[in-house]
Amino acid sequence: MRIVICFCFCLFVLSIKAQSLEEIAVKQTIETFFKGFHEQDSLVLKSVVSDQVIIQTIATKQDSTFVRSENYSDFLKHIVSIPATTMFNEKLLSFNIQIDGAMANAWTPYEFWLNDAFSHCGVNSFQLLKTSNTWKIIYLIDTRRKSDCK
Repeated sequence: MRIVICFCFCLFVLSIKAQSLEEIAVKQTIETFFKGFHEQDSLVLKSVVSDQVIIQTIATKQDSTFVRSENYSDFLKHIVSIPATTMFNEKLLSFNIQIDGAMANAWTPYEFWLNDAFSHCGVNSFQLLKTSNTWKIIYLIDTRRKSDCK
């Protein structure tokens, strides 16, 4: 009986470790995305996204909420064209990662700072797909607001 309990415990510990390793890999993919974002490096950004990545924002205009889509190549052009004199930093406040097989979701609340001044806050929701032992971002949607950030 003790052997069975020890065996089950070992399997449980190994499954927790495997899951946490996958969570670490998902987190590293997102951190690499933001490294490329902050360094305005399109090659780094491209290395962690799928060829069919979808980028959207939940926007509000005149009390109307809607989804705004952005073409990924336009997103890259915008990021790399930001002048060197403009400082920007998206600070991720936490990670909530869920994984089911080859699919992962990461929920990352953030604050966005522009030239060392608070600009806005919100949440990023990343959907990732694992292929060939690599996690790739397939979908990113975010919210943006200037108040109620804590």
